[in-house]
Amino acid sequence: MDELFHALADTTRRDILRRAVRTESSVSRLADVYPMSFAAVQKHVAVLERAGLVTKERHGREQLVRTDPDAVRQARRALDQLESAWRGRVERMSHLLVQASDVEDKTQTGGRKS
Repeated sequence: MDELFHALADTTRRDILRRAVRTESSVSRLADVYPMSFAAVQKHVAVLERAGLVTKERHGREQLVRTDPDAVRQARRALDQLESAWRGRVERMSHLLVQASDVEDKTQTGGRKS
């Protein structure tokens, strides 16, 4: 999970991932898109590959990058679980705040309704 979130934390890597979803891209073609060196793009692709988000395949002199759809689905499930957990926490906190407000209102009014 740490490698996954580390890979997704960078704007360039997220963009590479999006481009590799649409079509198989060579590392050299990707390097033409970004204002950085070929080596820097290779490092970004390597981070994505270590996280399991992309695969590289050599075709002659080119290295083709392709997004692994199963890995992206797994990442999506992990993010959905985190979202669900946080939504539950926020809803429970909201409920507690409403209860605390009701208790405070009753204390201030001496239990009488306004």
